Amino acid sequence: MKFPGQRKSKHYFPVSARDPLLQAAPADSETTSPVVGIDQIMVDIEAKVDDSFIERYGLSRGHSLVIENDVAEALYQELFNGQLISHQFAGGTIGNTLHNYSVLSDDRSVLLGVMCNNIRIGDYAYRYLCNTSSKVDLNYLQGVCGSIGRCYTLIGEHGERTFAISPGDMNQLQPESITEQVIADASVLVLTSYLVRAKEGEPMPQATMKAIEYAKKHQVPVVLTLGTRHVIADNPQFWRDFLRDHISIVAMNEDEACELTGESDPLLAADKALEWVDLVLCTAGPAGLYMAGFTEQETRRKTNLPLLPGAIPEFNQYEFSRGMRRQDCRQPAKIYSHIAPYMGGPEKIMNTNGAGDGALAAVLHDISANNYHRQKVPNSSKHVQQYLTYSSLAQVCKYANRVSYQVLNQHSPRLSRGLPEREDSLEEAYWDR
Repeated sequence: MKFPGQRKSKHYFPVSARDPLLQAAPADSETTSPVVGIDQIMVDIEAKVDDSFIERYGLSRGHSLVIENDVAEALYQELFNGQLISHQFAGGTIGNTLHNYSVLSDDRSVLLGVMCNNIRIGDYAYRYLCNTSSKVDLNYLQGVCGSIGRCYTLIGEHGERTFAISPGDMNQLQPESITEQVIADASVLVLTSYLVRAKEGEPMPQATMKAIEYAKKHQVPVVLTLGTRHVIADNPQFWRDFLRDHISIVAMNEDEACELTGESDPLLAADKALEWVDLVLCTAGPAGLYMAGFTEQETRRKTNLPLLPGAIPEFNQYEFSRGMRRQDCRQPAKIYSHIAPYMGGPEKIMNTNGAGDGALAAVLHDISANNYHRQKVPNSSKHVQQYLTYSSLAQVCKYANRVSYQVLNQHSPRLSRGLPEREDSLEEAYWDR
């Protein structure tokens, strides 16, 4: 997929066929608005060990256990010195999302969180930096004397997987480390539910709320990914209120959506979530993904694709409309779209971790492309309304679906390169809707 932006490949936007009403921005205006995210910085570490190793560290074979920092450090040193580690992957839902966004857009994003002050070549913090796109700006990370988060996957002699989790200092991000200008310049601020529900005494929730405060002050949309159904199930009403008061865009899977809304049908869950937010992305596994949002009633655009049955009959009737924030609509109208898995889904799913993060990265790319285009050609007819997305809801669904497929089809939740070039014969008809 191509958007107007700083891409190495040729832009899709046809410079030879400009809208006669548009007026380009001043030539010296080269600034872009990055996607900014806060994350619990962590690394996934995989190693093969014998049964005595599991017993020596007091782990429960085949189960998951949170371990103390000193135990985690001793465990790591034994693995590292014994050359038992097979993989060290950068992790974290927001880190994955920003990495994939920067790979897709070839543009800057900014990651906020903590990082070890002392980094040794080959260790977990080093691997995090190595596995993160150079387009992700890490200059605003807060240094800590301890470790970042580590999730160990220990594969025993008989193939059993034992998990040991060490949060380290990943929740020690201080409110003072949130720079207002970074948030003010952003196209969106991306968060995860884990940030808000850190343990008592940890500063991460306060830092997160400080970032939200700056985003509201500067009219920057805030995106929340729900993380896991268990976090939502603990207090669904808290999250409904939190979405209503602070969030513009929510990303979730069908299980999280059910816990949040009480609706098992993803379409009805997405519709219910529109009571609190402006745009919804809901991935539904083999059923594909759904999106729901708002647009101006007078500018709704009807689909020319088959109308779909569902809990809301013919719900995709206006899926060729572009999304808007409800506050920017004079007469807000709900719009919905759905897409089945790309090519029926991969023949063999290599990895389910990160598919939703990949889909969200595509949505963020579309939103940032709209922001970029508004800055460069503010008088374009594409900005007669204060649209949130550059493309129609149907087109955003297609893009998110394609990226999700790419993640499912590989071992890592992080893309190593952008998507293959689109085929104009298939996509051209839908591009500018």
